[in-house]
Amino acid sequence: MHNFRSLSGRSILRALVLASALLLAGGVLSLIAPRLAAAQTAPAFTSDRLSVEVLGEGPDVIFIPGYASSREVWRAEAERLSATHRVHMVQLAGFAGEPWAHGDGPFVQPVIDELARYIGAAGLEAPAVIGHSMGGMSALMLAQQYPALVGKVMSVDSLPFFSALFGPQVTVDTARPFAEQAAAATLSADDATFRANQTQGAVGYVNDPATRAAMVEWGTASDRQALATAIREVMLTDLRPGLAAMTTPVWAVYASDANGGAPAAMADALWQREYATLPGVTLIRVDDSRHFIMADQPERFSEIVDRFLAE
Repeated sequence: MHNFRSLSGRSILRALVLASALLLAGGVLSLIAPRLAAAQTAPAFTSDRLSVEVLGEGPDVIFIPGYASSREVWRAEAERLSATHRVHMVQLAGFAGEPWAHGDGPFVQPVIDELARYIGAAGLEAPAVIGHSMGGMSALMLAQQYPALVGKVMSVDSLPFFSALFGPQVTVDTARPFAEQAAAATLSADDATFRANQTQGAVGYVNDPATRAAMVEWGTASDRQALATAIREVMLTDLRPGLAAMTTPVWAVYASDANGGAPAAMADALWQREYATLPGVTLIRVDDSRHFIMADQPERFSEIVDRFLAE
C-alpha cells in the first residue's frame, strides 16, 4: 500500500513508521504481464473510480490492489484461481497509469461505494474480497459499510488503522500532521527525486529485484494528486471502532522477515493488538516475506488463499 522510504537493515515496520511521515509512493507486485484471451472487462459496469477485469468461471473472488499498485499485483494468483473461480481484478483510478479525473476530491469513500455498486451491477452473491495493503483496508471498509454484499474478507499485510504503526497511543488527530506532510511531500517532489525515493523505498517492501523495478514504474505512473489524497485518507482512516460489530469472516495475513523486514515478535504483537476486537479473526503470519507476500512467498500465499476460500 505504502511504498515509502525504508532504511537498510531496519524492520519494515520501523521503516513504515519513518516513511509515513516522509512519504513516497509505490507498490506493485510484478512486471506487466499479458492478459489472457479469456479476460474481459465487466460489461455492465463503467466507473471513473475503478475498472474491473474478469477471469474464469465459478464462485466470485474480488482482488483489490494497494496504494499506487496495478491490478497486475494479483495476476499470477488470479490466473491460477481462474480455473475454478470467477476472479474480478480491480484497478483503482489514479494508480499505475489509470486516469484520475477528480482533482483533490475524496479518494477512498467513493471507491468503497463503487465497489458496492459493482457487486450489485455484476450480480455477485456474497463474493470473497481479498485486498493488499490499502486494498485490505478497503475490503474491511466495504464489509463494515455493506455487510450484506460481502461473503468474507482477506486483508493482506494491512492494519485497520495504518497510523497505529506510530504506536498504540496514536489517534486520528495526532496522526493528522504526518498525513498532511505525506500528502505535501507527494505533490512537491520533482520527478527525479520522486523516482529515486521510489527506488529506495521498494527495497523495504519486497525481496525480488524484478518486482522492485515494477513497483517503481507503477508508482511513477500514478497521478500525484491521487497519491496525495489517498495517502492522507489512508493515514486518517481508523476502522477499529467498527471491528467489534463485524459479522463478516476476516482473515488477516501479515509478513515477517528476520533479514531486514519485520521480526516475528514485532509483527505478531502489532497484528494481535490492532485486530483484538474483531470477533473470530484469523491471523496468519507468513515468514521470510516483506510487504508483498504474494511476491515473496507465492506458494505459501496460494495455500492460504485456497484454505480461505474453502471455509
